[in-house]
Amino acid sequence: MMCFSKAKRSGVKKPFRLEEIWRIRTRLEIENSLMQLALLNLAIDSKLRSSDLLPLRVCDVSSQDRIFNRVKHIQRKTDIEVQFEITTRTQQSLMKWMLIASLNPNDFLFPSQRRKQQPISYSYYRCLVRKWASNLGLDSSFYGTHSMRRTKATLVYAKTKNIRAVLLLLGHTKVDNTIRYLGVELEDALLLSESIDC
Repeated sequence: MMCFSKAKRSGVKKPFRLEEIWRIRTRLEIENSLMQLALLNLAIDSKLRSSDLLPLRVCDVSSQDRIFNRVKHIQRKTDIEVQFEITTRTQQSLMKWMLIASLNPNDFLFPSQRRKQQPISYSYYRCLVRKWASNLGLDSSFYGTHSMRRTKATLVYAKTKNIRAVLLLLGHTKVDNTIRYLGVELEDALLLSESIDC
């Protein structure tokens, strides 16, 4: 799969909005892209960085043909343990993918097609995320693997305004990091400004 990008754009990657996630899911279901659908769903639920998500093995999320409801995982970057939920939708997509791919407990959840005994690469994952964005008519340079980490965290904050909950979900140690990560102050300031009629 070739990955094309208009221009390199650094900085914080945008999260997907809820309706965009549903559109991506629908497209992947129509295309019967079981691996991509399972990857999308688990990336959103887990809120893990790609360095933690891609090396996951079947035994990390399941046992005896049963997908766990919750998983504890120690993040590579921070060495901090986080917990994440695996929703029913994600459990179903993972189970379908694991069955069709005939994955064993010690296999990577998302094995590389080209490199034996390796998971898909970061660049391939980034390519997929950008393709999902591009298929929606979005500027793919604004999206990347971190978009997946930010998506559910942003939705949780938008619904609850509970910054501490998001901090725990992401495994951050400082509220300031979570605030910057979500762009909370700017977004709240803009919403407040829009609501005041002068």
